[in-house]
Amino acid sequence: MDTDIIFAKNEFIEKYGDHKTRIQIYFAPGRVNMIGEHTDYNGGYVFPCALNFGTYLIIRPNDSNVMRLATTNFRFSANVSVKSFEPQGKHWINYPMGVMDQFVKRGFDLKGMDMMFSGTIPNGAGLSSSASIEMVTAFALNEILETRLEMLDLVKLSQKAENDFVGVKCGIMDQFASGMGKKDHAVFINCKTLDYETIPLNPGDYKILISNTNKRRGLAGSQYNERRAQCEAAVKILSKAKKIKFLGDLNLQKFNEIKHLITDETILKRARHVVSENERVLNAKDALRSDNLKKFGQLMNESHDSLRDDYEVTGVELDTLVNEARKVDGVLGSRMTGAGFGGCTVSLVHNDALNNFTSQVGTAYKAATGLKPDFYIAEIGDGARRIE
Repeated sequence: MDTDIIFAKNEFIEKYGDHKTRIQIYFAPGRVNMIGEHTDYNGGYVFPCALNFGTYLIIRPNDSNVMRLATTNFRFSANVSVKSFEPQGKHWINYPMGVMDQFVKRGFDLKGMDMMFSGTIPNGAGLSSSASIEMVTAFALNEILETRLEMLDLVKLSQKAENDFVGVKCGIMDQFASGMGKKDHAVFINCKTLDYETIPLNPGDYKILISNTNKRRGLAGSQYNERRAQCEAAVKILSKAKKIKFLGDLNLQKFNEIKHLITDETILKRARHVVSENERVLNAKDALRSDNLKKFGQLMNESHDSLRDDYEVTGVELDTLVNEARKVDGVLGSRMTGAGFGGCTVSLVHNDALNNFTSQVGTAYKAATGLKPDFYIAEIGDGARRIE
C-alpha cells in the first residue's frame, strides 16, 4: 500500500478510533493545465491533465448526524451537523462542506461520516488542490450514499460548491480534469458545451516538469474576479456587432474584424488573450495528434507571453521561472499554469536536461527573487476513484 495512504489511514484511526465499520479510501487528483488559461470561464477550450498526486479521503459512516472533518495537512478540524452547512471563515473545510451542501440542495439525505483528508498537492501551488478536495468528497458521498450521480454531475456539483459556497467564481476545468482525467492522456474540453476528448500525450524522451514559485497566491483575490469582469465587459461591447454570450464564441478572424469597437486598451488586451488562447489550444490538440511536441512547446511559449502581456496575470516570479527555463538546452516550451499571480509553471524538458534544468533554473530564480523553487516531474494519472 502507498505510504501516503498508510499515513492517512493511521491518522484516521488515531483520531476516530478503530471500529468494526469498514474504512473506505478514495482519491481525486490535482491537475496541470498544459495550455488554455483563463479560457474556461469564457466559454473556451482548455487542455489539462490529471496528475498522480492529489487528495486522499479516508471515510467511514459514524451512525450520527455529524460530519467530522480533519486533515493531515492543517491543524484545523471541525464537527458539522448534516442539517446545516454555513461557510466557516477561510478554512479548508469549506470545500468539502460546499459539496455536502450541494447534495442536500439536490434533495439527498446525508448521514454522519468520519472523514480524514490527506493532500499530496503543494498548498497554494495552483495545481487545483481545492477541486481535488471537492471531487474526492463528491465521489465518495455518491458511492456511500448510493445517489447514482454520473461523473459529469459530480463535476458540475463540485464547481457550483466552489462558486456558491466558497465564493470563488472558478470555471469548470479544474473539477472536470480531476473527475474525467485519464492516465497518459490530456483532456481537451470545450467549456461551453462540456464536450471533451482524451488525447494521448506521449512525451517520449521528454518529461512534464512542474516548477513551483513558492509564492502563495489567492485565487479568490480581487484580481481574478476583476479579469472576469473585464471579459464580461468585452462581451457586452462586441455583442453590438455579433451576438455572443462568451468571448469563446469568437474565432480570431472575427475578433480582429470587430475589435475596434473596444476603445479601452485594457479590456481589448484581455479579450485578445482569450480569443488567441483558444486558437492556440486548437492548434495544440492538432500538434499532439500529429506527435509534434516541438510545435506544442512553441504554443506553450506563446501562451505564457500572452498571459504576461495581454492578461497580465504572471508576475516577476512566474516570468523569471519561464525565462530561465527557456535558456536551458532541451526545453521545448515553458509557461505558467493555473490562475497566475504565483503558483507554478509547466515545462517540456528532455530527459538529459532535467538535472541541468533544476540546477540552472533553481539558482537563477533564487538569485532573482530570494525564493527557493520546488520541482516535480508530473506523471499523468486517472481521475477520481475508489482506492479500497
